[in-house]
Amino acid sequence: MKKPAALSLDFRNTNSVWCSVLAETLVRCGVTHAVISPGSRSAPLTFALAGHPGIEAIPVLDERSAGFFALGLAKQHHRPVALVCTSGTAAANFLPAVVEAHEGGVPLLVLTADRPPEMRDCQSGQTIDQQKLYGAFVNFAHEVAVPEPTLPLLRYLRQTVAHAVGRCVQPAGPVHLNCPFRDPLPPVADGRTSGLRGKLGADFFAGLTPPLPALGSELPDEFPATKRGLIVAGPAQPADPERYAAAVDVLATLTGWPVLADSLSPLRGSTSGEPFVVNYDVLARDQRWLRKMKPDFVLVLGGWPISKPLRAWLGGLDVPCWLVAESPSNRDGLHVQARVIRASAERLAVAWPHQATDGAYVAAWTAADARVRKALERKLARVSWMFEGKVAWLLSRHLPEKTPLFVSNSMPVRDLEYFWQANYSGCPIYFNRGANGIDGTLSTALGVAHGGKRPAVLLTGDLALLHDANGFLSVPKFRGSLTIVLINNDGGGIFGHLPVAAFNPPFEEFFATPQQVDFAALAAAHGVDYVRVHDHAHLTALLAELPERGVRVLEVRTDRKRDAAFRKELLNGLARD
Repeated sequence: MKKPAALSLDFRNTNSVWCSVLAETLVRCGVTHAVISPGSRSAPLTFALAGHPGIEAIPVLDERSAGFFALGLAKQHHRPVALVCTSGTAAANFLPAVVEAHEGGVPLLVLTADRPPEMRDCQSGQTIDQQKLYGAFVNFAHEVAVPEPTLPLLRYLRQTVAHAVGRCVQPAGPVHLNCPFRDPLPPVADGRTSGLRGKLGADFFAGLTPPLPALGSELPDEFPATKRGLIVAGPAQPADPERYAAAVDVLATLTGWPVLADSLSPLRGSTSGEPFVVNYDVLARDQRWLRKMKPDFVLVLGGWPISKPLRAWLGGLDVPCWLVAESPSNRDGLHVQARVIRASAERLAVAWPHQATDGAYVAAWTAADARVRKALERKLARVSWMFEGKVAWLLSRHLPEKTPLFVSNSMPVRDLEYFWQANYSGCPIYFNRGANGIDGTLSTALGVAHGGKRPAVLLTGDLALLHDANGFLSVPKFRGSLTIVLINNDGGGIFGHLPVAAFNPPFEEFFATPQQVDFAALAAAHGVDYVRVHDHAHLTALLAELPERGVRVLEVRTDRKRDAAFRKELLNGLARD
């Protein structure tokens, strides 16, 4: 990244020079985006970030939506995004996005404005205890000094901010800087900063560069020599999906093992056959098949897959397993015989030795996968009503190449797992699977799509969209294109697949929670285009040509209870065939 040609410093008062040094430091450390919610106490930060030519500052009214919008931007660009709010409960509303950033390894730099220490714990307005507000969910938290126009304190600020950006990246995650300010908050002259003009030149910022990601390189001394191994490629959002897919392909070639490719892995969009297997959820429902296909070793890349039947099988294998990830966090939710290898798939592929293979083992997996795929295609082709699962299947077949797709949690991400077929579309898949919540779905998708090179798509259910309806408030400032494929099944479809569905009441009212929102009216209220999808052919035509700009909603009305019953029948029937 090129350094800015000229400094952008504001010497009008103490707060303005302090925050313009902060902004200049952020830019020289690689930060190019700031998401800012309105407020008075944060005015010095807002003036500095919004006025810096190296930063795109985006105003977002609702702090919870702002947090997830910033999260989406950070996912898209794979670098820290500044997130700014005023004091009080505004900062508390960032918590859901901070949690997701922590659990998902997404770099966020949270800047919360605060009153100075003398105004705390004395009933001054809009003041709460904000120190360490986010607890263990941040990589680093620091209470920044109250601004003073002195060179030693500005040096402290410069190094603290640079350190904070680095802690966002190594390892990737959120960082919190609590920033107290005394009046005056706007940049009115106070006559205290004139002596700094000749001291804050280019040399003051020399040496600041964007931090490099920490790459794990703890490679093992010995590699397993078994011919009957299994590679499980779990959810992954690498900065370079093509390079990642190529590395996994190399690993598959060197080991001779089949690769079970999660729907949230780049592999689903980079292959259409051997040795990648995508219909393992169906195969994992057949106990006879599983007994025959027990591996001697399991190599897990990134994390465990979404599929519950597959996770249950893997968790009960009792065979040696390597969990390969660059993050130092504990990723073994199944508590198996796991050894954690801190390395990237690319690094592992370079180091792995070539070994003899069991062609029959990989052939059995891929042949079974092809059989299920063909049976699934036949059955889905005959489905004439608007079945939720068929929407995910149609997306895998008809989205334009390299279309960014954000998928919400609950039922949509599982339908992607069941029905998204392998292809060469190269569509990057984005998701919030750190904490697996539905909050912030729309805002994250807008952040993923903002300023993007290609039109993006969001696949979501009605409850997830309504949970973040305030995300629509960002539409006037949104640059890009986002098509929202809305599955409106009048409630929470995933609960129909859980044991609680057998207990009604209170199931329908307190779990399914059907809503009565008119989505056409909701879209109109925010100036968003709306289309009611009539049938599969209509949806296919709408997906074939995505608009170049703006936001639109494609509402697909479905029958939640009918679809839940059919989904179970379809998947279990395929396993028996």
